[in-house]
Amino acid sequence: MPVKVSVIIPVYNPGIYIEDCITSLQRQSLPPEEFEVIFVDDGSTDATPARLDALAAEDPRMKVIHQENSGWSGKPRNVGIAASRGEFVMFVDNDDYLGDEALERMYDYGVANGADVVVGKMAGKGRGVPVELFRRNHPRATVENAPLIDSLTPHKMIRRAFLDRTGLRFPEGRRRLEDHVFIAEAYLRAENVSVVSDYVCYYHIRRDDSSNAGFERFDPAGYFKNLREALDVVEKYTEPGPVRDRLFRRWLRVEMVERLRARRFLNLPDDYRRELFGEIHEVVVERFGPGVAEGLQPTQQVVAALTAADRYDDVVSFAEWEAGIAPKAAPAHVEWRDGSLSVGFTAEYTSGGEPMTFPADAEAAPLNDTPKDVTEAVEWVASQTAARFGQATADLLLRERSSAAQYFQPVEFTRETVPVGDGEEVRLVLRATATVDPAGLPDDGAWDALVRVKLGGWTKECRLGPAPRATRPTPDVGIVGDRTALPYWTEPHGNLSLHLGARGKRLGLGSMQPMDVTVSGDRFRAPLPLHVEGDREVPLRFVSSSRILDASGTLSPAPDGRGTVLEAAMPAKDLSRDTWRVAVCLTPGADRPRFTGLPFALRSADGQVLVVPAPGPGTALRVARRARRVLGAARRKVVSRIRTGGQ
Repeated sequence: MPVKVSVIIPVYNPGIYIEDCITSLQRQSLPPEEFEVIFVDDGSTDATPARLDALAAEDPRMKVIHQENSGWSGKPRNVGIAASRGEFVMFVDNDDYLGDEALERMYDYGVANGADVVVGKMAGKGRGVPVELFRRNHPRATVENAPLIDSLTPHKMIRRAFLDRTGLRFPEGRRRLEDHVFIAEAYLRAENVSVVSDYVCYYHIRRDDSSNAGFERFDPAGYFKNLREALDVVEKYTEPGPVRDRLFRRWLRVEMVERLRARRFLNLPDDYRRELFGEIHEVVVERFGPGVAEGLQPTQQVVAALTAADRYDDVVSFAEWEAGIAPKAAPAHVEWRDGSLSVGFTAEYTSGGEPMTFPADAEAAPLNDTPKDVTEAVEWVASQTAARFGQATADLLLRERSSAAQYFQPVEFTRETVPVGDGEEVRLVLRATATVDPAGLPDDGAWDALVRVKLGGWTKECRLGPAPRATRPTPDVGIVGDRTALPYWTEPHGNLSLHLGARGKRLGLGSMQPMDVTVSGDRFRAPLPLHVEGDREVPLRFVSSSRILDASGTLSPAPDGRGTVLEAAMPAKDLSRDTWRVAVCLTPGADRPRFTGLPFALRSADGQVLVVPAPGPGTALRVARRARRVLGAARRKVVSRIRTGGQ
């Protein structure tokens, strides 16, 4: 069968960090015979060569090429391309890893859309990754209709025939930004580029020892010499004008201006800062016309103008001012509405911990001249931020704590100017409501709520919180589809998070009281602190010291709108003179349905069924042991899942 994808991995002394990469490749959903993995060992001096040879000996998909050290990743990737047999090649770094369905999804999407380049959604663990590019799937993306230029790392899937037709290969040797040169040309020469945004395909990892190649301090002169080569590619394949300016703007913004801002710049040693600034100044003056900086945000325009004017001290002072600016997001409401979680919040920027204020009568004005000093620069930024408030946005993202995968949630927001003092200044506040559908999130586990605020020259993220303990909303656990979803506030910081797949004590069922349970004839009715949308049939289990009885019940929204009512018929004729624990399976359609014990029990005596507190942990354990002895090993797993008080 033809090979669909060849995965090419340059390898140099990754140590244990290659293991997650290997494991992710072995878990791929693409059938084993449809992909190959080519490790190109670039002269590793650790135990990696032997590890890879052993891997290749046991797994026919894995191939290893050993070569002398070439100094960087370009040559190993080119060697991998030459050895590949796949319709597409996929570039992966040895300390990163793939989502389990990455190869299959990216290949299928690329074929369906006739793409020469496929960009898969990325998650960064300790590393920055593009965000705006992955708001939605792009079947036919270009540098003009999508922010492709934000993603210049090599971790893409590229059609092999396209590489051969164009002769496109990575620059080789000990150098930086070889991926920028390669990917920029691929974008500009591809007949089509497709972007997969609904599944995290690539996990970009910062190693615990921070020894990733991209985190090593670079030589500014060599770095910006290599950067000029990427600019040469853009000049070769575009005409002078808005498109070229927009592409150049990416390098001015990310590789130059952002390196000179706030704490990122201030945390560098002064001698290195000066060297870095000097090299950036030369590139800005040499390569960028006025149209490049004009499209930047106000703060970025100021830094670019001061840099072009060779005013190092003012760039430092401006960075000191910016270092005190941060977003703040305050929660308003968190409640279940129509089967989704509605999250209300306000967001604004602060300076020195206090809300920022802006001129009330600001008007948009271009930065025609370099500000004469930092005070004038700050005043212009404040004025332009207020004048552009109509472009400000707020987003809510949910980020999975374990993997850093993040997903935008639907948000509606309004912009509000809040007068301060005598009314000559205002605060710029965004009021937003996000709608979170837990069923739309891919995995169980902890998800943290982050607010992303774009205002003036800043695009920053912060946690949603803190919420004061006395006033924080505390919605019940929701049952959505076949999942439990628990909104909660972290300790000690009080930020909003969501636990999908919560069970045991976290469900909060232990807070209900036996006195609230009512029995009428052969039926019982119990209020539960849960949220359900409409009626739900759920399995029940009655457990005594010698028997287990299965039944079913119905969860329904409480008439007063607070919580849920569990109502069920009891197997009254089968209830002997014994005490029966009651357990409920809240998500019977889940892959691993579990029963959760409720904090009450039923006791049959003298023809009546009484509601009593559930036996304590010791009693429950003795009951479970007796049941296991009576029922035998076949049902042990069932009994052991039932815990006391919802545990």
